[in-house]
Order: sequence, then structure tokens, then C-alpha cells
Amino acid sequence: MIKLGVNSVLFKDFDFATAARQIALCGYDGVEISAIKGMCEHLELDRWREQAVELRSILEENNLEFLSMEVASLDEDRLTKAFEAGAEIGIPIINVGPGGKSGDEGDLQQSIETLYRLSKKAETYGVTLCVKAHVGNAIYNTPTTLRAMNEISSTAFGIDMDPSHIYRGNENPEEELTRVLNRVKHIHIRDCKGRSKGPGNISNQACGRGDINLYAYCKAMVEGNYSGPVCLEVIGANQHSLADVSIVAAESYGYLNATLKALGARETNFVQKG
Repeated sequence: MIKLGVNSVLFKDFDFATAARQIALCGYDGVEISAIKGMCEHLELDRWREQAVELRSILEENNLEFLSMEVASLDEDRLTKAFEAGAEIGIPIINVGPGGKSGDEGDLQQSIETLYRLSKKAETYGVTLCVKAHVGNAIYNTPTTLRAMNEISSTAFGIDMDPSHIYRGNENPEEELTRVLNRVKHIHIRDCKGRSKGPGNISNQACGRGDINLYAYCKAMVEGNYSGPVCLEVIGANQHSLADVSIVAAESYGYLNATLKALGARETNFVQKG
């Protein structure tokens, strides 16, 4: 069964205990903890050892599990700390962006070489490093994603397939997913209106609110036997109330859970009557 989670960056204005409580109340299975320097550091990599016991305790209290961690940066020092923290706390997947600029062959090659080296390091810690195609970055669409897949053989390397970046890059994610699914180990998910550079306000990032065919995307996911985590990642949630961000999380859970139940990828309580 596919597990659903929320990237805690949605609750960036609140402490991690508050975020976990709201995520659990919405019905999710787990959390992607944000360790993004300058944006949201619910996990502070420079002092992760001090936080480890408390973070595990918070999840146990809320009957949640750690599904992943988002670091974003390709800085090797920060990622080494992330691998250490993941191995110790029990966070199996570390998510990053590719860096670089779209259309620059040198940047693309450098990104791939960096990801290869870091994936080999991730192997030694028993965690998985995932990268996603990102609008404006060196890996930004399906062809550049396939380049990375072909050139990085490490078993600790995976693709984080975010349909909003693929959609805003003028591709249809429900069609492109099948081309990369064999290496997809994590899915960031959100909706968006139109194919603009940014994802828009937080309400339009709620699953089902925008223009992405998320039902077809989920169908492709299930038909391709994907079984990893699917984590809602909504950005731009600063200066929003706890109610505002919780509504986005709850609405998205309702959409994703119902869709995946209908597709047979989530447990259902329905009883067939004869």
C-alpha cells in the first residue's frame, strides 16, 4: 500500500510537534521532515543529534513515521550530516534538487557527477538520495531526468517525481511518469493552476484544486506498481494561520486517499454486500 505524508515545510511557521499533530489529525501515515536551510529547518542538521530523541518521540506520540527528509541543497557537508541523521533517526530517503541552470550542458554534467558521488556516499549509510526535475535547474524535464538515470548506476540513487514541475515544464506528468518509474523512489505531489514558473498560492497547490490530471498520474503510478511514499509538498506557506495550512493538508489527503483507494493502492473499509 502506498503511504501518504506531508513535507513539514507546509507548517514552516510552527514547531515540529504542532506540525506532526496536525498531519496526524488529517489522516496521513507519515512526515517528510524539512531540513531546508533558509526556508524551514524542523531538522537542524548542524545539531541533529540533540534533536533525534525528541523527533522520534513526537512521531511515536502521533502514530506517524518518517518517510523522507528534504535538504534541497547539494552541499556535501550538509548532505553527509543528513545521511548520518537519516541512518540514526530512521529516515530512509533524502531529497535534493539538481542545481544548475536549464539548457546548460556543463551544469547538467556537473549535477549528474555530483549526484553520482553523493549517491555512492549515501550507500555507505544505508539511505537513498533522490533528486527531482526542477523548473529552471539543470535537470528540469524527462529527457534530462533520463540522462541522470542512465549515468548514475548507484542503488542508493532514485528519482523524486514531482508532477507540478513536470507540468510547469510543459510536459504531461501522467504520460512522463511511465518513462522514469523504474527508478522513482519518492513522489512529491501538489497541484497548480496553469504552467507558470511558480506553483501559485497554497490553496491552489492543494491536490484537486489545479489543472494537473492527478487522477491519471495516480493511475499511472499504481499501474506501474509504485509502492514508495507520496508526500504533499506545498511551498510559500509563511504568514498563514494553522487553520489555513491544515486545510490544505486535509483537503489533499482526502483527494489522494480516495483516489488511491479507488485504484486499489490504499486500504479500504468498504464491505462488499452480496
